Amino acid sequence: MAERETDFASFLSGFVIGGLVGAAVALLLAPQSGEETRAIIKEKSIELKDKAAETAEEARSRAEKAFEDARSRAEAAIQETRVRAEELARMTKQKTIELQQKGQVVLEEQKARLEGAIEAGKRAAKKTREELSSEKPEDKPAES
Repeated sequence: MAERETDFASFLSGFVIGGLVGAAVALLLAPQSGEETRAIIKEKSIELKDKAAETAEEARSRAEKAFEDARSRAEAAIQETRVRAEELARMTKQKTIELQQKGQVVLEEQKARLEGAIEAGKRAAKKTREELSSEKPEDKPAES
């Protein structure tokens, strides 16, 4: 983009310099009277001024268009980034919810296993107590 502007600026300066050199050569080689030469100089300077103004307007128009294009691309990139960020946030939230739900299921399963093990332990302890209390003293071995 900057290269095109530099090329255009080089063209514009070359055009203006070439116009001035051409006008000077034409004046030096022209076989006309001073009054005619002044009229020609005036006419050529007006033409050159108009052409320079036209070229400057074209350059301004191109610069505005380039600016608008760049701004439009930047806005599109910003919008695309915003959409991607929102999608990523949504996906992250969804994964978090899924992991939380899976964690809850695992927690419930482990809790149920632990409660089952506690109940089995309580039953075994109760059974052992009952067996020990139902034994008669004569069944017990003598202590030495």
